[in-house]
Amino acid sequence: MTSRERVLTAINHREPDRTPVYMTLTPQVAKQLSDYFNLPYEPPVDSLLSTRISHSKLLSFLGNDCIGIAAAAPDDHPSITDREGIITNEWGMKFKNSGLYNEFYMYPLADADSPDDIYRYPFPDPFSPGRFRIAGETINNYKDTYAIVADLETVIFETSWYLTGLEKFLIDLITEAPYMDKLLDRVMEINVKTGKHLIEMGADILWAGDDFGTQHGMIMDPDLWRKVFKPRIKWMFEEFRKVNPDIKLAWHSCGSIPEIIPDFIEIGLDILNPVQPRAKGMDPEFIKEKYGKDLVLFGGIDLQNLLPYNTPEKIKNEVKKMIRILGKDGGYILAPAHNIQPDTPVENILAIFEAVKEG
Repeated sequence: MTSRERVLTAINHREPDRTPVYMTLTPQVAKQLSDYFNLPYEPPVDSLLSTRISHSKLLSFLGNDCIGIAAAAPDDHPSITDREGIITNEWGMKFKNSGLYNEFYMYPLADADSPDDIYRYPFPDPFSPGRFRIAGETINNYKDTYAIVADLETVIFETSWYLTGLEKFLIDLITEAPYMDKLLDRVMEINVKTGKHLIEMGADILWAGDDFGTQHGMIMDPDLWRKVFKPRIKWMFEEFRKVNPDIKLAWHSCGSIPEIIPDFIEIGLDILNPVQPRAKGMDPEFIKEKYGKDLVLFGGIDLQNLLPYNTPEKIKNEVKKMIRILGKDGGYILAPAHNIQPDTPVENILAIFEAVKEG
C-alpha cells in the first residue's frame, strides 16, 4: 500500500497493511534528526500551526504517512521580530522566545469589554495573498502518495484566549461578558473560511481542535461547553461537509475529556486526537472498547514519560501494544500525544517507526 492508501483504509475502519503514522516535531527535534541523517534542515513554516505543517521532507523520509497543510502567514503580514526579540504574528499576538518555545508576551485584546472592541480589531483576512501558497505546493508534491491532513487547530477557544489571555477569557466566558459571543464567532468564521478552502484544495482529513482538557479533568464545566462551544462546532462541521460530504473530520483536545466524547460523536466527529494516555479517563483500551466503532483514534503514544525516559526497546514494546489495542479492525492512526519534544532522544523517535514496521 502507498501511505495514502494505508491512511484511507484505516480511517474507513479497515485494517491496512500496517498502522499509519503521523508524527509532528518541534523545530529543535527536526534539527537534531536532520543532523543525524545528514539531511538539509527545513526551517519552520510561518504559521500559527507551524509545528503541525513543517519539516515534510524529513517526516516523509522517516516514515510518516500523512502530510500536513495549513494557512500560513500572508505575504503582507509575516511574523516580525523586533530588536528586543518580541515576535508579532498576523493575529497581533506578541511572543517572546524563551529558548524552546515562544511564550506569550502581550494579549492584544486584554482590555476588551464591549462588542465594539471586537468590531474594531484588525483580524486577519483568511484570503490574503500568500496564505495558501505553501499548502498548494505541498499538495502538488505529496497528494498522489500521502494522505493530506489540513490542520485547523485552535478554531474557537484557544485562538480567542490567545487574544485576551486565559484568565480573563474564562472569567468573561462564565460571566457572559458582552463581547464574548462576538469574539468567538469572529474567530470561528475566519477558521471556517480557511478550513473550507483547504478542503476545496484537496484535503483528505480536516484536523481542527481546541484543548478543552487538563491532566485531571476539563478546563470548564461540560454543561458550559455544551452551551457555548458544542453548537458552534456542530455548525462548523456542517459547513465543512457542504464543501465535501465525505471529508473526514478530526478533533484535537489534549487532556481529560471523556464527558464530551459522546457529544462529539453526536455532532459528526470522525477522528479523535490525541487520546492522551496519562490523562484521567483517557485510557486507550477503554476508549477503543467504548468508542472504537464510532471514532477513528489518532494518537495514543505517551509523550510525558514513555518517550523521553525509556529505552528504545521499551518504546517499541509499548508502540506494538498500542497497535494491538487501538489498531484492531482498523480505525487507528499512530501518533505521539503531541509534538515530539527536545527531551526525547533521537533513538527513541526512531524506535517508534521501527516498531510500526515490525508490526
